[in-house]
Amino acid sequence: MCHHPVVDLWTVQLGRVPYAEALALQERLRAARQADAIPDTVLILEHPPVYTRGKRSDPAELPLGEAWYRDRGIEIVDVDRGGKVTYHGPGQLVAYPIARVTDVLGFVSRLEEAMVAALGQEGVTARGRARDGREFTGTWVGDRKIGSIGLHVSKGVTTHGLSVNVDNDMTPFEWIVPCGLGGVAMTSVAMETDAEGARLPCFRKRMGHELARALGARQRLVTPARLARELAGLTVG
Repeated sequence: MCHHPVVDLWTVQLGRVPYAEALALQERLRAARQADAIPDTVLILEHPPVYTRGKRSDPAELPLGEAWYRDRGIEIVDVDRGGKVTYHGPGQLVAYPIARVTDVLGFVSRLEEAMVAALGQEGVTARGRARDGREFTGTWVGDRKIGSIGLHVSKGVTTHGLSVNVDNDMTPFEWIVPCGLGGVAMTSVAMETDAEGARLPCFRKRMGHELARALGARQRLVTPARLARELAGLTVG
């Protein structure tokens, strides 16, 4: 029987981070991971209100016009991930794994598995649907979408990742065609359960644990300060 060495997954809880700042951090981490200067790392955070458009986005997905959304305090950012337009905002969990992958579809399935497991601990029965076609990638409660996945892979290392609606305001999803799927209802942990109280802090921990488990890794909690020190000490070409 073969015993594979246990690998570490650095897990960094960042709190609320502006989208552009998180993107720049992912790019630095990707270069470090490509150079094998750090192990696989996942950033767990939330964003101020922002719509992000993936490479396959169509202008019709923001039907009210960019100025209308910006007037409501929602930023619009074009990104290099797969997928179409989606919304991020306070109360939604976002996780960005910066990980070395050889099997991208298998990796997506493991992300779905982690999301389903973490949601199950919140009393929400969800399922992954990547096998139904790429437009269905993510996690679903019945025919309602609760979690999304969009990755970019460069030289075998991922950026971007997943989001799960926990207790965020769902209205901004109604102002777009989310993930390019017309007529799909979006849902959240708060909408699917009757539980009261702050969910996101607890769900962050569940998600970090389940991501490590699904990826076959040992979770190592790394503070933002330690991550900054590690990156400052690297010279990555």
